[in-house]
Order: sequence, then C-alpha cells, then structure tokens
Amino acid sequence: MSADAPVMRRQVVLSGVGGQGILFLSRLLAETAIACGFPVLTSETHGMAQRGGVVVSHLKVGGFDSPLVRTGRADLLLVLKEENVALHREFLADGGTLVVNAAVPTDAGPGVRVHAVDADALALSAGAPLAVNLVLLGFALARVAGGTPGGFFCTAGEVREALSRRQGTDGSRLAASLSALDLGIAHGT
Repeated sequence: MSADAPVMRRQVVLSGVGGQGILFLSRLLAETAIACGFPVLTSETHGMAQRGGVVVSHLKVGGFDSPLVRTGRADLLLVLKEENVALHREFLADGGTLVVNAAVPTDAGPGVRVHAVDADALALSAGAPLAVNLVLLGFALARVAGGTPGGFFCTAGEVREALSRRQGTDGSRLAASLSALDLGIAHGT
C-alpha cells in the first residue's frame, strides 16, 4: 500500500447456522485481508453451532479498535440461511449490501442493496452440497465490487490465493473449493 492510497475500512457480518461454514468463511476472508496488507479484527458467536444453532461472525478490515460491528455500521452482510436476515439485518448501515442465500431476493427494507442466489441449489446441482458457503462468497465477490460502498476489500483472485494457501497440498479438496467459488462467481456476473 502506498502512502497516497485511500484507507480501506470495511465492516462485514456473516450469518448462518452451525455446519454451514461461517467460521471458515470468516477466517478465509481474514487471511485474505492480512495477505492484502490490511489490519483485521474478527469475532464470532457460535453457541449451539454443533446443533444447527445460529452462528454469526464479525470481520473488520482497516484501522478499528474493537472486533464487534455495531448496529447500523456493517457495509456488507452475508447470510447463508435466509431466516437469519431478520436476526441480523440491524447490523447493516444505510446503503449497505445484503448478499443472501435465497431463491428470491429478500425484502431488507429501504436503503439496502440486496443480492440473492440459491446457493443451496447450485451447490447441490454441482454435487457439492457442503460448499454452499463458497458458492455464496463467489457470488458476492462477483456482484459486489471491491472499492465501492458496501463492497469487498479484496478480489476473487486474492480469495483464491488465500484458499490455496489455506488448503495447501490437498489437491482434490482445493479443486472442489475453487470450483464452488467459481460456480458462485459465474452466477454473479
């Protein structure tokens, strides 16, 4: 980053239920931010996650002092379980962006840009029902350009690199993960 570069600041909330890979996505995005040279803070709540309970993760990229996203401050809300929109919509800032795993766009109220994709159906049709999280992330990366209000702090290519570092030498697992990410990107363009 050059001294003249604008300061990147993004607040992201990820929401789902246990088993959907919210914590994996949060860590993947945090690792991507670190690789891009940004300071990052994360926090997660996953009380009954192993029993299908609600899981929420906060991710702050840029110069923040606290890892928790306050109500009305999130630039981006990624929701893997449509029912969680009602639980976590309050985190979105005016003009924020909601990306939701849903067959049809969810009404999130005025001032929210909503992008919906049936990530469950896409992952199932690709034979990778456990990759819903990466399908949704790929879709979000394609739909919500970095550098725009409510956008990402990284590119799809930077996420691919972080995914490759994270999954290392497990070629089949990495190939399946990249395929799921690319499936979401293809449906987001």
